[in-house]
Amino acid sequence: MTKTNPSATSELKTIGFTPFTYCSDQPLFHVSAGVPILDALTQASALLFLAKSFAEDAAYAKDTDRHAWAAHYLTAMSKAVIDDVVKVLTPRPTRTKDESEV
Repeated sequence: MTKTNPSATSELKTIGFTPFTYCSDQPLFHVSAGVPILDALTQASALLFLAKSFAEDAAYAKDTDRHAWAAHYLTAMSKAVIDDVVKVLTPRPTRTKDESEV
């Protein structure tokens, strides 16, 4: 793992390439571009906390599945945020001059 410059990391923002919740094979929602990654990860953590709470409720509430569905959507949103941040933090291979011209 490479070390990152904390001040440079704090300036990184989401790129908005990651969709979630599909309808008819088309993404209904996606992560918004331009959100500072620290804010995005903080939000993902809050969503996962709520999803965990709903999943626990779903384990005990046998009369309905609404808690399970809430947990499902919250985890899908959280995963999309984390995946988008990973795309920002993962270095892309350097393109050669020939590849740039194509």
